[in-house]
Amino acid sequence: MLTPKEKEKIIKKYKIHDKDTGSCEIQVAILTEEIKRLLSHLKKHPKDLHSKRGLLKMVAKRRKLLRYLKEESTRRYNALIKKLGLKKR
Repeated sequence: MLTPKEKEKIIKKYKIHDKDTGSCEIQVAILTEEIKRLLSHLKKHPKDLHSKRGLLKMVAKRRKLLRYLKEESTRRYNALIKKLGLKKR
């Protein structure tokens, strides 16, 4: 779980305009950070199936958001993928 300060940092880094708090880029960046944290937790606790299910749901949500962003604006999609260091599908 990200703290509000960490979320603020992510929002500042990925926002499109001044009042942007929920664009696709921000949502994907926050999900990516939460996925990274959950992966490190699951490496220590491999039998935690409840967290694993949550991880799979987050990955699916991020995939849907990225698909939507790719359809809307390929330029923004490519920039976000490059910034986050994700693989293209």
